[in-house]
Amino acid sequence: MSEFPRPVAVDRLPTGPTVREIAAEPAERAALARRLGLLSLDRLEARVTLEPLAGGLVRVDSLLTADVVQECVVSLEPVAVRVEDRASLLYGEDGDGAQEVVLSGEAEPVEPAVGGTIDIGEAVAQQLSLALDPFPRAPGVAPPEATAPAEDQAESPFAALARWKEKG
Repeated sequence: MSEFPRPVAVDRLPTGPTVREIAAEPAERAALARRLGLLSLDRLEARVTLEPLAGGLVRVDSLLTADVVQECVVSLEPVAVRVEDRASLLYGEDGDGAQEVVLSGEAEPVEPAVGGTIDIGEAVAQQLSLALDPFPRAPGVAPPEATAPAEDQAESPFAALARWKEKG
């Protein structure tokens, strides 16, 4: 079950592009924050354009804007970030998700429209997860220094084998 469900029935789409403005409610944002490992998700809005194409395909273009608070990977301080991201997905008949079609000269994967429905809220949630910085750092916090073990502490695994061989 999606934390941010916004189902759209493919068979009810008009023939031309249609635009949907969606925004997550406080409970949906809290559930998404837990799912994505965020300290908080203060805003999530998206402008989603759905355009039916030939062969039962639907192009879904989205522009999301989110205000998130992540944990700094170095200092563990809260890091407030504005995320803006665009995505374009292609949906088609139910399937195993391995189908691809060639549009505009490039092969594109086709996401399944399960039961003839596209959950644009879930698509936006997944888009947000991909747009997040996987290693957020608070302003002014440098990455941790890579420390190599001291010469006397670092022993090669082959040194242990050599000692064993000498005893034998």
